Amino acid sequence: MNLEKAISQTKAFKTSQEKAMVNTIYTYIWLRDKQKQFFKQFDITMQQFNILRILRGAKEPISTAVIRERMLDRASDASRMVDRMEKKNLVIKETCESDQRKIDVSISKKGLALLNRIDDKMLDWQKMTMNLNKKEAEQLSQLLDKMRS
Repeated sequence: MNLEKAISQTKAFKTSQEKAMVNTIYTYIWLRDKQKQFFKQFDITMQQFNILRILRGAKEPISTAVIRERMLDRASDASRMVDRMEKKNLVIKETCESDQRKIDVSISKKGLALLNRIDDKMLDWQKMTMNLNKKEAEQLSQLLDKMRS
């Protein structure tokens, strides 16, 4: 029996909370797989996308430590991710002017162009929530916020 079928059968769970937890885990796995599929067409990972967005929003070049602090999914290997992105010409690494021991990172023209392409396709990604009306979307957000707090 697959997990989706098990979730649909209330008798398979001792409590509603147990069912909600299994449903949340199942949805997380489903969303993660959808994200991987979406970003695969751009040859980047979700974390690399997150880094590009951070860099696009930064007014000046920033260090990998700052990038790591701002990431949604804090990556201990942010430096390695930046190195891989530099090889793809998505970011530019330069020695910090005020501290020669530090490396500053900024988004390249190619990285900006990639983000623009992704932005154009984000509507495809957002289609999974189109069957929710505004009230349902707000309720879902509130429930998820409540669960995390």
